[in-house]
Amino acid sequence: MILHFGILILAGILLPVLLYFESTENRKGLVPAKTSLSMLFVLTALVQAHPHPAYYHFLLLGLLFCLGGDVCLTSPKMFLMGLVAFLVGHVFYIIAFFHLSCFNSWTWIGAALFFMVSGCIYLWLSPHLGPMKGPVGAYVGVISVMAVGAFTIMGDPRLPLPARGMVFSGALAFYASDIFVARDRFIQKETLNRFLGLPLYYGGQFLLAFSVSHVG
Repeated sequence: MILHFGILILAGILLPVLLYFESTENRKGLVPAKTSLSMLFVLTALVQAHPHPAYYHFLLLGLLFCLGGDVCLTSPKMFLMGLVAFLVGHVFYIIAFFHLSCFNSWTWIGAALFFMVSGCIYLWLSPHLGPMKGPVGAYVGVISVMAVGAFTIMGDPRLPLPARGMVFSGALAFYASDIFVARDRFIQKETLNRFLGLPLYYGGQFLLAFSVSHVG
């Protein structure tokens, strides 16, 4: 428990540091700050008890690929590589979620909601994507399935409510954060995108990492 609080305190220090380096576009400070902060959500999963080993291992793989994606996104030239890393990370999240829970009525509600919302987001982005239309379209599809998986877990009464809430909230925060990433990359680059998107992203990742110990 003390270790968990220590990780969260350190994350709470690093996040404003990261936001500062993002706002000043200081790459020398940005790379170590972002890498360190992202390593903390991996560490969070590693130090949790994991009563459901398969969920733990798949989620951990997803977190590791997201860490790789974060490192890639510190360089604009590596955006596509970062996009692929996050896409693979979401695939592991999807496997983790659907390994933990079965299809239920929430699955279909989530599918209807997210494919409608994601379709609208893609149409919004599409005129600005150029050669990135295919990769971004694939990513939008995969993150939508990830969000549907989180809806599936939320609707499974066999799972403890804290675990359901963590997965559901974490996945939705991650989904929302990517809207700001896309806006910053393709629509309008501004500090506001990072000041809204990064707290959502890291909050979501930490919630998913903490869910490991609550699913049993």
